[in-house]
Amino acid sequence: QIQLVESGGGLVQAGGSLRLSCAASGRTFTMAWFRQAPGKEREFVVGINWSASSTYYADSAKGRFTISRDNAKNSVYLQMNSLKPEDTAVYYCAGRAIYGIITTPEYDYWGQGTQVTVSS
Repeated sequence: QIQLVESGGGLVQAGGSLRLSCAASGRTFTMAWFRQAPGKEREFVVGINWSASSTYYADSAKGRFTISRDNAKNSVYLQMNSLKPEDTAVYYCAGRAIYGIITTPEYDYWGQGTQVTVSS
């Protein structure tokens, strides 16, 4: 069983930036970030394939967030810029044991989540 550990969350003012990191204990082919705000369902933010040749962003993340990965470190990153109060949520790292970015939560591995709070 692969373990995922997120880090980098915190409190930031609107317009600020944060960089989330996710370290995996083994190889995962597709990686993604999801988020869940209080009282809302978990939603897809962005995904990346093994070679980083393909990424897919939710509309809410386009132009502001950037996903990247370092396979040598079994890690994936989420650079978040121009943060808005509506970005406040627990952010989860997710991984799949097979290829293919999907936007639904049917991922094989999940981290424990890291809180991101954006103040207005």
